Amino acid sequence: MIFVVSVIVFVSVSTAAYAGYRLWQQRQIVKERFSLYRESAEEDQEQPETPAAGSRFKQGLTKLASLLVVKEQKPRWQKLRRQLLLAGEPGKLKPQEFIVLKLVISALTCIIGFILPIPLSQVALLLAFSWLVPDLYLQQRIRKRQQDITLAIPDILDLLTVSVEAGLGFDAAVARVVDKAEGPLAEELGRMLYEMRIGRPRRDALRDLSERTGVGYLQNFAAAVIQADQLGVSISKVLRIQSQDIRRQRRQKAEEEAMKAPIKMLLPLVGLVFPSLFIILLGPSILHFMSAF
Repeated sequence: MIFVVSVIVFVSVSTAAYAGYRLWQQRQIVKERFSLYRESAEEDQEQPETPAAGSRFKQGLTKLASLLVVKEQKPRWQKLRRQLLLAGEPGKLKPQEFIVLKLVISALTCIIGFILPIPLSQVALLLAFSWLVPDLYLQQRIRKRQQDITLAIPDILDLLTVSVEAGLGFDAAVARVVDKAEGPLAEELGRMLYEMRIGRPRRDALRDLSERTGVGYLQNFAAAVIQADQLGVSISKVLRIQSQDIRRQRRQKAEEEAMKAPIKMLLPLVGLVFPSLFIILLGPSILHFMSAF
């Protein structure tokens, strides 16, 4: 019973912390959008608002992360930075701040475990679980983001193709897609467009786009556009071919998953359905046989 109460307390604290983080993130998004449309100088001279609790929490993470002395070239830090990049940089967290966040969650869990009358073995289990929760959340966010990008690629490419065939240049077509579309892919295209506008070569911006997402379809798309730009091939034809090819690959993957379904259903069928069926069919006969002897 004590272990159940401790698990409930841990889940409640984690949920409250996540809700506070989401509120702070939404507040930051609103502030960024407002700053884009702020034009008058009077608004720039307004008194700054009192920082929210989420902002103060982020500032505290930054201060604690500054105390960490790490070597940026170590593989584990590069891997963590890569994971944060693939996840869309949630909360603009740096690798050091992410580690500090894990330490804070673990410390809170440890304090709760010592306050409540919980055995040390269960405290150690909760501590290990709290240390792994941010990593699990990060992995789940990466999978969700890549899935959203994969589903949006064909429609985005169709819109790019129509815009280019209508007479727009590639940069103008990307800008139109960014204005019309929503989602992580549109955000990444907007970031790529910003990099090209500040002077970054198109090929480098496209390569960075594929690296930030980690989606194989976008890597093929970036390579095809770079090659078409170098060889002088019509970009509209390349975009249409890429859109058709991505849809064909997705259809083949769906057919492959459908063919794997019977094999995946075999284990629950044998372990769950067949025993219940045997009990229903053979149970009365076995009881009658036992009563006879």
